[in-house]
Amino acid sequence: MHYKIITNIISRILLFFSFFLLLPLLWAISYDVASPETRAFILTIIISLVLSLFLRTITHTDPKSFENMNAKDGLSIVGLSWIIVSVIGALPFYISHSVPSFTDAFFETVSGFTTTGASILTDIESFPRGLLFWRSLTHWIGGMGLIVLYLAILPYLGSNAYQLY
Repeated sequence: MHYKIITNIISRILLFFSFFLLLPLLWAISYDVASPETRAFILTIIISLVLSLFLRTITHTDPKSFENMNAKDGLSIVGLSWIIVSVIGALPFYISHSVPSFTDAFFETVSGFTTTGASILTDIESFPRGLLFWRSLTHWIGGMGLIVLYLAILPYLGSNAYQLY
């Protein structure tokens, strides 16, 4: 396995994912700038960007090294990216204290990315608008297929993009 390549690609996925978090942040700001959800989105974006840039810095690779990817690397990238993106995606729910435990926030996020429709929320309408938008966005991203979306924006893998697919 090529750990440096795997980590580098996951860092790029995290960077891309950070930009998705800007949409609910803007939505939350439009309702209330000083709300806990706004602070939660800002903190989550910072965590995601710092983690992405840290991983990218320690695993700087030559684009030609992506030609060495194999099926094991693709499987690792897919599995790890689902887990990492779900953990980062759960942070706004947990940091804003809208969901009482991180386990429940993680469940809600994974439910969105897998489009299962399961939810731990009993009164969804009472949720802050930014978090409702984030919850809906996770379902949309999951419906599009997270990995297919990554393939669309990661063309630098060239002929090895099929390893992720």
